Amino acid sequence: MWSSLARKSRTMTCLFLATHQSSLPLIFNPSNSNVHKPSRSFHHNTLSNNKLSPAFLTPIPSLSIRAFCSNPSAKMADRAVQIQNPDSVSYLKQREAAEIDEILMGPLGFSVDQLMELAGLSVAESIAEVYKPSEYKRVLAICGPGNNGGDGLVAARHLYHFGYKPSVCYPKRTPKPLYSGLVTQLESLSVPFLSVEDLPLDLSKDFDILVDAMFGFSFHGTPRPPFDDLIQRLVSLRDHDQTHQKSPVIVSIDIPSGWHVEEGDIGGEGIKPDMLVSLTAPKLCAKKFCGPHHFLGGRFVPPSIADKYKLCLPPYPGTSMCVRIGKPPKIDISALRENYISPELLEEQVEADPIDQFCKWFDDAVAASLKEPNAMALSTAGKDGKPSSRMVLLKGVDKDGFVWYTNYDSRKAHDLSDNPHASLLFYWDGLNRQVRVEGSVQKVSDEESEQYFHSRPRGSQIGAIVSKQSTVVPGRHVLHQQYKELEETFSDGSLIPKPKHWGGYRLKPELFEFWQGQKSRLHDRLQYSPQEINGQQVWKIERLAP
Repeated sequence: MWSSLARKSRTMTCLFLATHQSSLPLIFNPSNSNVHKPSRSFHHNTLSNNKLSPAFLTPIPSLSIRAFCSNPSAKMADRAVQIQNPDSVSYLKQREAAEIDEILMGPLGFSVDQLMELAGLSVAESIAEVYKPSEYKRVLAICGPGNNGGDGLVAARHLYHFGYKPSVCYPKRTPKPLYSGLVTQLESLSVPFLSVEDLPLDLSKDFDILVDAMFGFSFHGTPRPPFDDLIQRLVSLRDHDQTHQKSPVIVSIDIPSGWHVEEGDIGGEGIKPDMLVSLTAPKLCAKKFCGPHHFLGGRFVPPSIADKYKLCLPPYPGTSMCVRIGKPPKIDISALRENYISPELLEEQVEADPIDQFCKWFDDAVAASLKEPNAMALSTAGKDGKPSSRMVLLKGVDKDGFVWYTNYDSRKAHDLSDNPHASLLFYWDGLNRQVRVEGSVQKVSDEESEQYFHSRPRGSQIGAIVSKQSTVVPGRHVLHQQYKELEETFSDGSLIPKPKHWGGYRLKPELFEFWQGQKSRLHDRLQYSPQEINGQQVWKIERLAP
C-alpha cells in the first residue's frame, strides 16, 4: 500500500514542472502524453506534504562518461547544459529531475525511504568531508515538512554517529509513518528537537553548522511562516561575515531554500550557502552557486537513466557516497590548523623502554586500521651536510633497532656510506601521534637480506633487479621491457637471485621522541635519551615544551 501511495506522490511532484511564470502547472507522465488538471492541494504556497526529495546517481563507469562527453554530434534535445569536455557536469531542469524521480519510484522499484536514507547519508558524508567535528561540532538541521526535510532528519542521525552534536528544528511535522519513524530514531539518540521559539535570534552563538533542509526542487511559491522567518535568519548571517564575526556555515540540500530551481536566487537577497549538496545531478540553479564547496550525493541510478538523459557526472571515489564537483577552493595555507583532541601522554603511564612504547603505539595504529602504519620518513645527510628525506617502509623492529631494505646504490645509501647516522619519523594522523627516532645505521647481514628478499612477492623481486634506483632512465617503457624479459626468464618458477646491490639497514636508536597532539598547541612531547647509572644503560624520560 505504501509503495502505491509513494508512486502516486511522486507523480504529483510533477505539478511543478512548468517554469515560475506559468500560472497553471501541468502534470507530465512519461508513460503517456495525457495532461491532467492539478490537484487543489498544490495551489498552496507552503510546501505540500506529498513532495518527495530527488534521488541521486551511481557512478557512471569512466568509459561511459567518455562516451557521453566525447560525442558532440549526439542528439541532446532538451538538455539543460551542453557538455563541452570530459570535465563538464550535467545540470538538470526541473522537469528532467521530476522525470528521473518518477522512473526511480516507478518501474525501477525504489521506495521513498531508500532514497531518503541514501540522500541523508550523502549529505552527512559531504559535511564530514569538509567540516570536522573537532572544529564544527554543533549542528542545527532545519527541516521542512517534505522529503527535503526527511533528508535533513536522516543526515542529523548520521552526523550524530559521526561524532557531531546535532539538534533539529522541525516546525511542520509530517504525520506519515516514515517521518514519524525518523523522529523516533533521533529521539532515541537524545537528539534535541527545538521549536522556532526556542531558537536564538542570533544562530551564530549556539551552532557551527546550519543544515538547510527546508525546501527542495519541487517547491513553488513564496515561503510561508515559520519558514520565511527561518530563511531570513540564515540570510542575516551575512552581516556577521561583514563584521568579521565568526558565523556558522550553511549547508543546503539540493536547492538553497527560497531559490528558483532553474534561475537561482532571483532577487539576490536569498540564502548564500557555504556548501551545496546536489542530489541526482545538479539542478540549473546550482550554476549560480558561488560557495566554496559543491558536492554531488548518492550513487545508485542505473546506466539506463544515465543514457536516457545523457548524464555526464564525475566518478565517485572509492566507496564514498559523495564527490566534489569542481575544484576545491583556494586555501589560505596560513589558516590551516587542527585543534587536536587526544588522551594525555603522561610520564608515569609510558613504558620504561622506548622500544616497548613504540611497539605499543604501533599496535594501536594497526588496530585503528591506519593505512601503512609502517611508513616512515627516513632522513639522511652526506659529506656536504645537505639533508634529504624520503618515505620507506619499516620491515622489522626489535631491541637491536629498526630495519628497512633498499638499493645500496641509491642516494640514501651513498649518504649513509658517508655519514652513517639517520633519523626516522612515524606519523599516525588518525591517532594524532608521531614518533621520532635518531641513531647510527649499519647494514644487516647478507643472510638476513637474503631471507627477506625471498619472502617478497616474485614481482617485487624482479622489480628490485630492474631498478637501478636513483639513476636516470630514458622512459618508463625501458623499465617495462626489462621487467618483461626477466619475468619470462624466471617464468619456470626458479629461484630469483638477490642482487648484490640490494639489502637492508638497521638503525640503532640513540634518541626517541613520542609526540601526542593536544588542544591549543599544548602538545605532549616525551623524550627518551640514554644515560648510564651504576654501570648500566637506562633510558631517561623528559618532557619537552611543545
